[in-house]
Amino acid sequence: MKYVLVTGGVVSGLGKGVTASSIGVVLKACGLRVTTIKIDPYLNTDAGTMSPFEHGEVFVLDDGGEVDLDLGNYERFLDIKLTRDNNITTGKIYQAVINKERRGDYLGKTVQVVPHITDEIQDWIERVAMNPVDGKEGPPDVCVIELGGTIGDKIFSPHNDSGILDAGDIESMPFIEALGQFSYRVGPGNFCLVHVSLVPVLNVVGEQKTKPTQHSVRGLRGLGLAPDVLACRSTEPLEEHVKVKLSQFCHVPISNIVNLHDVTNIWHIPLLLRDQKAHEAILKVLELQYAGKVPREPKLAEWTERATKFDKLKTPVNIAMVGKYTGLSDSYLSVLKALLHASVAMERKLIVDWVPSCDLEDSSARENPEAHKKAWKLLKVSTLYTKCMHFLQVLLCGHLTEFPPQGADGILVPGGFGDRGVQGKILAAKYARENNVPYLGICLGMQIAVIEFARSVMKLCGANSTEFDPAATSPCVIFMPEGSKTHMGATMRLGSRRTYFHVNGCKSARLYGNATSVDERHRHRYELNPDMVPDFERAGLQFVGKDESGRRMEIIELPSHKFFIGAQFHPEFKSRPGKPSPLFLGLIAAASGQLEPLLQRSCNNLPKTHVNNGKVQIRKLYPTVPVKSPLTSLVNGYYPNGTGIHT
Repeated sequence: MKYVLVTGGVVSGLGKGVTASSIGVVLKACGLRVTTIKIDPYLNTDAGTMSPFEHGEVFVLDDGGEVDLDLGNYERFLDIKLTRDNNITTGKIYQAVINKERRGDYLGKTVQVVPHITDEIQDWIERVAMNPVDGKEGPPDVCVIELGGTIGDKIFSPHNDSGILDAGDIESMPFIEALGQFSYRVGPGNFCLVHVSLVPVLNVVGEQKTKPTQHSVRGLRGLGLAPDVLACRSTEPLEEHVKVKLSQFCHVPISNIVNLHDVTNIWHIPLLLRDQKAHEAILKVLELQYAGKVPREPKLAEWTERATKFDKLKTPVNIAMVGKYTGLSDSYLSVLKALLHASVAMERKLIVDWVPSCDLEDSSARENPEAHKKAWKLLKVSTLYTKCMHFLQVLLCGHLTEFPPQGADGILVPGGFGDRGVQGKILAAKYARENNVPYLGICLGMQIAVIEFARSVMKLCGANSTEFDPAATSPCVIFMPEGSKTHMGATMRLGSRRTYFHVNGCKSARLYGNATSVDERHRHRYELNPDMVPDFERAGLQFVGKDESGRRMEIIELPSHKFFIGAQFHPEFKSRPGKPSPLFLGLIAAASGQLEPLLQRSCNNLPKTHVNNGKVQIRKLYPTVPVKSPLTSLVNGYYPNGTGIHT
């Protein structure tokens, strides 16, 4: 087994996750099988109880693991399926060691950070690295490890002017020590360290400065780790004399210094690595530069085509994202990626308008009228750029028809917890339903669509979720019986679950290729009230997807609407650049006037085993079908509001 460790220095947020993912892409393109591990030094057992504002989104894996968002990057870039063990935290390591101590595994010895914690870290890495993640038999060839946090000798910040290591570095120390030992444990030729650092430009001087990277590498060496490859982040390509200086003072060959400058979209990063021969530097350190007697060369034609295609997109599609965490885009990272994958597939430039759900509420009109007006303007009125592009499209086609109607091309309400901003989400769902605007509701987004339907169409004024009103007279959404009300971590319905389609020819089934069932990832503790389903169906709301028991609602549709779909699961977690999520693809297609051709293509590509005299084969549901038991822990290019690029 070969190991590539990716560390970061100078400042956080340099893009270690994207760099690690891109290294994996290039190595995979060289014919190697790749797996990944993310190390997070925080004390939490997992990311499940963290606020999205503090840590970004919680990414959910097939096995129900709630992990760092970087594992989402790994899965999307490498098209692999990871497990919760691929995310190591201080909490997991200490809990594993304490459990062993309680069992007497250490034979009465004094349990210490060194060697017991450091040995547990190394054993965990070696054990998980051997697990295949690409659906093939046998262990992978290379494991890419990303160490969270920042490494350096001194950290100066407003809250820490003493020049000593900050708390983030202190909790990283056991991992740094363990990885230093690990490099000797696996031996030369099996371990390569890639250090990601910053080469800033001071506006006053206008010169690329190498001193921050020099200090970072010096600090890394002082901790027992020496970089084999330097990945230097910068706004513009590095000047040659800067590389020479970095090589001289950091003791890294010029051929092993890679420049990751700003690009139009992150799909260019693997291409940057390839063009600068980063794969040759890494493979040489790992003694893998030849496949037989032929030099390994990465095959990245698909990535090149995708990155180029993205840059050439002109026709916009405007999606209003209505959520409560809109202040931090990483809170909805997988949703944004899924929208991007779908928009590129439909050849549209994605424009995301962030709409804070709280600002849509009536109370906001009184307390902050300017924010209220702005939110509704984003939801209802397309940008001038979008209108002009649509109008130009009409002119170029030679058909001067009616000017496109005002309003967002599509509305998406993602998942969330708590009652803050819920009324604003309900208003967004109502606007989409009444104005025939394409709508996709995910998890809570589906639940609030049902609540809105009950209030507006069925005239149930007391319709609500027991999450927001335990005494609701019409509880449309209820707490799941297997959930826990005393423990928050890993107690939800998590991971991959099967959904069976129950309505022939519904949009959702057609988007999934008329499949009889789909496996998607879940993360929720509330569900639609099954006792109210007959009433909803009589009022015109369809429940087209259900679980194996037939009592848990998974997908809703409004047949009379252009595109109004809600899903209890999170389809964004399985979207890939080359394989967009079908529901997101449907939303973008509906928002850009391409839904019918897309549905027709899905039918044309339908596998014969799924068709019976032109009708979808629906698997019968039997009451004896076993229900999956709750999962337990092993160790208990979008353009925000039309400006800027973040893909």
